[in-house]
Amino acid sequence: MDFEFHRIKRLPPYVFEQVNRLKAQARAQGRDIIDFGMGNPDMPTPQHIVDKLTETVRDPRTHRYSASRGIPGLRRAQAAYYARRFGVDLDPETEVIATLGSKEGLANMAMAVTAPGDLILTPNPAYPIHPYGFIIAGANVRHITASAGSYLESLERAVRHSVPAPTVLIVNFPSNPTAEVVDLAFYEEVVAFARKHDIIVLSDLAYAEIYFDGVPPPSILQVPGAKDVAVEFTSLSKTYSMPGWRIGFAVGNRKLIGALGRIKSYLDYGAFTPIQVAATAALNGPQQCVEDIRAVYKSRRDVLVDVMGRAGWKIPAPPASMFAWAPLPEPFRALGSLEFSKLLLQHADVAVAPGIGFGEYGDSHVRIALVENEQRIRQAARNMKRFLSDAEAFVAQAVAQTRTAASF
Repeated sequence: MDFEFHRIKRLPPYVFEQVNRLKAQARAQGRDIIDFGMGNPDMPTPQHIVDKLTETVRDPRTHRYSASRGIPGLRRAQAAYYARRFGVDLDPETEVIATLGSKEGLANMAMAVTAPGDLILTPNPAYPIHPYGFIIAGANVRHITASAGSYLESLERAVRHSVPAPTVLIVNFPSNPTAEVVDLAFYEEVVAFARKHDIIVLSDLAYAEIYFDGVPPPSILQVPGAKDVAVEFTSLSKTYSMPGWRIGFAVGNRKLIGALGRIKSYLDYGAFTPIQVAATAALNGPQQCVEDIRAVYKSRRDVLVDVMGRAGWKIPAPPASMFAWAPLPEPFRALGSLEFSKLLLQHADVAVAPGIGFGEYGDSHVRIALVENEQRIRQAARNMKRFLSDAEAFVAQAVAQTRTAASF
């Protein structure tokens, strides 16, 4: 029987899978791949957090079902974090919910607030869950510019020319993949726009603590009245190097938080209680580890920009996040990001994420995750220098292969 499923048909082939398949083949051949492709933090979780997990897990009472909204202590800890970091008051009972990472929170919020045919405004390029969480939920998506400089103009145009009127707007700064940051004045304009047009704003602030130029990224909830229209998503994955622990949060508008909680109550019992207790210890405990993790990413960023520049690949220094958004080197621009990524993997043993995987307007770039140590970054630059020296041959080879494939 030939099954066809409506939601699956709306999802395009996963672009990153092509690069992942080539990575797996290369490793099976014994090649040492320097992998900048996935934003998977490589640093260990701080020891005091691990110690709290192991202490808690020894208590068999913690092995039972947990709470899908998050244990009370964890929600209080997140409210305390917002108070000291942003000066934002949150009610941990009604305005804070723990999620299984920000990705799950965004996807389930899409399910909670979307009716079939709703129109969602999402940046392009964007982290894939931003548009596809809503597409899975049955919405239609209109792309707007991902650049803060033209964001408001793009919003005005989208609202003016969209039928039906958009119901939700996604903002993501520091941005994944572009690493762009914004100031509080930007959020003030977004909130005013959303209130004027009755639009829900979902802010993804997963990289709140990964910044390099001395100015901490603001929260949209710092804007007076933002809680009337906005919910913000954060994560412990990068801040405390806890990606596999799957702990994140949604905070803000209590009606939206309540809707997310209602959906989650049908779907999960929350993270394993010892993980939630350890996450509470992360938020309430010493924060030097956050500065140390930030310093490692900054050092890697500086090395990457320096050595790749000397190798012939000019990469702008990202002001925040754990990514560099790198324009394709000149000889490869006509090929697009996917073909460039394949060539780089095949001939330089370096894996990156093709920008086309983040949306059509990302095809002129690739995303480089700062998840390899400085020695490996330097090795990647040496490989890159050799690769660029043969750029014309590699481009000609790729063009010939494309023509051959098209002839069949």
